[in-house]
Amino acid sequence: MDAITRQTRKASYDAVLPKVKERSRLILETLGDRKMTVSEITDELVAAHRIPYYNRNYVAPRLSELKDMGIVETCGRKKSTRSTATEAVWRRKEPQS
Repeated sequence: MDAITRQTRKASYDAVLPKVKERSRLILETLGDRKMTVSEITDELVAAHRIPYYNRNYVAPRLSELKDMGIVETCGRKKSTRSTATEAVWRRKEPQS
């Protein structure tokens, strides 16, 4: 990722951060520039003691809200860390010029 893209992404993130709920902020901070599933995000939040126990309902609805706001998008599927099913992989959307 080049410097301009990094700066633009950071500016977009800084602008949106105060507007989202605390849990959405936690999810965005955990996701960062990575691509992650709901299970992966939830696992990290539990490990960091940011949520009390594993429950994908702490994360999944917030990702849907963030998607509706145009902040994140799905970018593929991969095997769940918790079952044999596949899950959507999420990432931050690239800012529109």
